[in-house]
Amino acid sequence: MNFIGNLIWIICGGLLSAIGWWIAGVFWCITVVGIPVGLQCFKMSSLSLNPFGKEVVDEGGAVSFLLNIIWLFVSGLELALANLFIGCILCITIIGIPFGKQFFKIAKLSLFPFGARIVRERIIA
Repeated sequence: MNFIGNLIWIICGGLLSAIGWWIAGVFWCITVVGIPVGLQCFKMSSLSLNPFGKEVVDEGGAVSFLLNIIWLFVSGLELALANLFIGCILCITIIGIPFGKQFFKIAKLSLFPFGARIVRERIIA
């Protein structure tokens, strides 16, 4: 089911979200100082391509907090607003709600990506 969700996700705007992360990563990697931030953007781009079946766990510390504050003002706010807007558009219909929820998850992650770890969701039987 995750495969079908991820396939439809790419068609319904996940590709645009991944491109946004990729562009931010390229801009950060222009300077040597920004390379760690750019690599984080590329990691988030891969999450934006297939978010179904994955969960984000926050494990941040003081350094992550400082990087998240810098990130918020440089790139995070724009990406979060774009993901939030697309998520709201998708939630207009009942069929789009699961995809809108994934955009909301990525919008939250767009604000504070440092210290976040991506893990597979656990299925509780």
